[in-house]
Amino acid sequence: MVKGNHMISNGHFHKYWQRHIRTWFNQPARKFRRRQNRVKKAKAVFPRPAKGPIRPIVHCPSQRYNTKIRPGRGFTLSELKGAGLTKRFAQTIGIGVDPRRQSKSVESCQENIQRLKEYRSKLILFPIHPNKKLRKGEATEEERKLAKQLKRTVMPITNERPTVTFGTIDEKQKKFSAFQAVRQARLTARHFGAREKKAKEAAENENNQPGEKKAKK
Repeated sequence: MVKGNHMISNGHFHKYWQRHIRTWFNQPARKFRRRQNRVKKAKAVFPRPAKGPIRPIVHCPSQRYNTKIRPGRGFTLSELKGAGLTKRFAQTIGIGVDPRRQSKSVESCQENIQRLKEYRSKLILFPIHPNKKLRKGEATEEERKLAKQLKRTVMPITNERPTVTFGTIDEKQKKFSAFQAVRQARLTARHFGAREKKAKEAAENENNQPGEKKAKK
């Protein structure tokens, strides 16, 4: 409805507009079909996680959001190498791989390597050939019976909220003005070059001056 003293809007309808209404009566059937496809996919990828492979921790782009973390597309080749995995093998055990992404930060690279190692330690690896001799890292028959398919996201990523601590405000903090501090910082940055040049010239002039003259009587 219109609020306040405004004109009532006029709906610009065509004649016989009721014939061209978009209906959504197929929504319940779509919902049922999506559920069927999810179940079918979960059976196809068993015993891998139903909601897809594990994703790396990446930082959002731009200065505004770069403090937030979110799941990325896949781990880099350097991160896989640090965790002792190959690209082909990682894709078979439920690890997302993105060869295009580059690890530009040492901290984020180490964080993702640790994430891979933790995932690998929790993993129950099914053998390729159950009747043959087990390879290194493959689970025994007793361990395979304990395995369950994970229905939720693998090792979900959450943004931790900073903890707030309360304290008493002293006189110095009461007198502090954020506006003045920012203004002073901007002025200092603006005049930094000119002030540095002036100080340099003054120092050179002092060095070039001869000995002090005797004061006149």
